[in-house]
Amino acid sequence: MTNAEKLNEYLNKAGVFYFLTTDGDQPKGRPFGFHILYQDKLYFGCGTFKNVFRQLSENPKVEVLALQGNEFLRYDGQAVVVKDEGLMAAVRQAAPQIMGMYDANGWEMGMFYLENGHAEIRGLFELKEEFDV
Repeated sequence: MTNAEKLNEYLNKAGVFYFLTTDGDQPKGRPFGFHILYQDKLYFGCGTFKNVFRQLSENPKVEVLALQGNEFLRYDGQAVVVKDEGLMAAVRQAAPQIMGMYDANGWEMGMFYLENGHAEIRGLFELKEEFDV
């Protein structure tokens, strides 16, 4: 299993995870659920009209936090926005309801992955696993 597959599996099991950015010098976090593994890269998506997209464009240093039982995942890196027709076709297949809503409203889905990513899986008091993605 690749490290990207490990992350994807962890996030699938967690369901909802938290995506953290900064707005100026103020930290911002919000729940996310959408992610997709495509060509062995883990991608996230959000509306280009949302504050989160503006924030990650202004400061691409971001972090993902997911909880699973008594452990949690921290995954940080620099967001890289990608425009790729193949990726968008995979997103449309994986999330037709979301993309239908976006299409109906004329919204654009901004897709990105984390470059120079680093992940840690931790228990309450110990580091269980650590890897680069």
